[in-house]
Amino acid sequence: MDTDTEDKIPFTAHLEELRKRLIYSFVAVFIGFGLSYGFKERLFQILTQPLISVMKQGETLIYTGLPEAFFTFLKVSFLSGLMIASPVIIYQFWMFVAPGLYDREKRLLIPIVLLSSVFFVGGALFGYFIVFPFGFDFFLGFATETIRPMPSMKEYLSFSAKLLLAFGLVFELPLVITFLARLGIVSVPFLKKNRKYALLLFFVGAAILTPPDVVTQIMMALPLMLLYEISIVGARIFGRKKEAPATTTEADGTSE
Repeated sequence: MDTDTEDKIPFTAHLEELRKRLIYSFVAVFIGFGLSYGFKERLFQILTQPLISVMKQGETLIYTGLPEAFFTFLKVSFLSGLMIASPVIIYQFWMFVAPGLYDREKRLLIPIVLLSSVFFVGGALFGYFIVFPFGFDFFLGFATETIRPMPSMKEYLSFSAKLLLAFGLVFELPLVITFLARLGIVSVPFLKKNRKYALLLFFVGAAILTPPDVVTQIMMALPLMLLYEISIVGARIFGRKKEAPATTTEADGTSE
């Protein structure tokens, strides 16, 4: 029997492995949710602080439906649980990918998991501390004496959660590109050559991931441009090096 066929993992085994990784991830999120629910009011207060800080004196968030506050607190707890469980989720993802890697590449998984968690949380913090204050101040600037902003709990949570997750994911870009370079899938010349296309994709992606306003789109696209340049540096340092053509050297030595 063909040895390659024997070494291949059955498709059902891949499904079983995926199921196991998903269960671990769901359990981690559930535990994070349980821990967060006891502090739901405080967590929502922290989440709304960037908006409250730019609102006028006496203005507050509202809720328009009776169960809205309850479900908003549930969603805040889930979002917090997702953030807490993000290292576990990232680890499970890389463990699912690991069987398809070489041994030398598997040794990189632990640093990659740690860096992935740092980049994800760093992106979310960038959105919270940098983008939120400027973005909310821009939106509230349209208020007049006859137009009064009255943001609801549900709308704010949906808006802020989308941005936090989006910034957390886009900040994974340097790590993903560096890992692809390590595998030999992309190279530094390739990244430099396609820089202009990457910049176009960044602005298109920012327009999709952020609300339809220029401010938040630019505030996502600009960090992506910087992260792309960092990715090129990472690819240059950690990317797969081309092996020297030994046959040519040997041939030159023989001819002499």
